[in-house]
Amino acid sequence: MLKGFGRFLMRGNVIDLAVAVVIGAAFGAVVAALVKDLLTPLIAAAVGKPDFSTLAFTLHGSRFAIGDFTNAVTSLVLIAVAIYFFVVAPLNAVTERFKKPGPEPVAMRECPEC
Repeated sequence: MLKGFGRFLMRGNVIDLAVAVVIGAAFGAVVAALVKDLLTPLIAAAVGKPDFSTLAFTLHGSRFAIGDFTNAVTSLVLIAVAIYFFVVAPLNAVTERFKKPGPEPVAMRECPEC
């Protein structure tokens, strides 16, 4: 049973997945720092303090604190923007530049009987 477990752990896809999780966590920390330390202060410089944690409204005596949710949504949007413009768009440009040209499409001629 232990030998089978050892073979399972040493299979390539399990190790690849473990490496991907570790690299993903490190990359997530870099992106979060980019958003927190660079993008959020840029927004603060443009429109004021970007902290919405104090936002709330009251409806029929119940207080709805929507500020933390608004902060989370704002962070999600900023992280998505950062990933797109700093990772996806440059990677797509590099991939497109080094893409091998595909075969020419075969020229079709009209069928004389159609």
